[in-house]
Amino acid sequence: MQTFPNVLQSLLYRLSYLLWFGVILLFLSCGEKKTDALVKTAIPLDFATGFKLYEGEGFWEIEVSKGYTGSSETYRYLVLDSGVQVNSGNYDAVIQLPISQVVLTSTTQVPHLDALGQTDLLVGFPQLDLISSRAARQFIAAGKIKELGAGPSVNPELVLDLQPDWMMISTLGEDLRYIEVFKKAGIPALINGEYVEQNPLGRAEWIKFTGVLLGNYPEALIQFEQIKKAYNEAAVLASSIMEKDKPRVLSGVMYQDIWYAPSSESWAAQLLSQAGGKYAFEENVGSGSLQLNFEYVLDRASSAPIWIGAADYASRAEMGTREPRYQAFTAWETGELYTYTAKKGETGGLEYFELGYLRPDLILKDLIKILHPQLLPEYQSYFYQKLPN
Repeated sequence: MQTFPNVLQSLLYRLSYLLWFGVILLFLSCGEKKTDALVKTAIPLDFATGFKLYEGEGFWEIEVSKGYTGSSETYRYLVLDSGVQVNSGNYDAVIQLPISQVVLTSTTQVPHLDALGQTDLLVGFPQLDLISSRAARQFIAAGKIKELGAGPSVNPELVLDLQPDWMMISTLGEDLRYIEVFKKAGIPALINGEYVEQNPLGRAEWIKFTGVLLGNYPEALIQFEQIKKAYNEAAVLASSIMEKDKPRVLSGVMYQDIWYAPSSESWAAQLLSQAGGKYAFEENVGSGSLQLNFEYVLDRASSAPIWIGAADYASRAEMGTREPRYQAFTAWETGELYTYTAKKGETGGLEYFELGYLRPDLILKDLIKILHPQLLPEYQSYFYQKLPN
């Protein structure tokens, strides 16, 4: 039978044990923070419809529902702050911050790094000659960005050698088939579906997607708000144009007897409309590319005074020589031909196809300058230029 002093001693011993056990647990919890991935708040997006953002304590969750044209699958990505752990079994990819190196596969993704001041994180890209970014070209010249293939998709073996913290995939290439390969190798492969968005600001808003993946959402938000502000100011300026003063605009080019042009609901057609133009194919509903016969185009747009997006010909003469049928259009006769080739990278890449998705405000102002120059008398076009004779 225990005496009172013995009972007291035993009780004090047990309390001491529990106290030290609690201290140990507290110490361990400081080194590695755990959180519940179910407690999250939706972060509203202004224009983008292809992805959603959710924020929780120490983590972000991204859902990509429109990763490519016709996609019916939703991809879920988890981004964890340093030291945070959650149950990640239900996610297609898990990214652990901080990030030190990434791989991109589309030139439209490079300006995101530039805008966020994190171009130095890029370590691999297929077809380096396509990149126009001055910041990226400096790193390429220094040998810090590796060539990952000569085609539109990466060489998976070269990506595995680099072991990036994550890689971003656009299914305009063929990289989708390698996702499981990268996943098994511990490389998060994330689908960027910006090109599916048809609202110009919707495409630009994908910088928030990149910002979260880099642990730099606040700067991504700042950059997007600046772009949105510049775009909306230009759109308001052009909204003053009366319907009767909107010029009819022809767009597109011939390729093997088919005339390819933007549909009326497409990204490019929306920019034309916002700039105060009357699109020649505005009745052709859709969000993709139109495939028209020459006779139809001639009937609809032979008298259009302005032709925008006349491919990348070097001159009006070259354009008319390569395809004599172009000479039947008023815009060709008068020389009102505009192309997006004003800015080229040092290896020949066109900035329009790189920076254009992120900076629709520049495209919009270029188009306003062409269609209604009196609205922007001091503005110098960035992407577009008039073809010389």
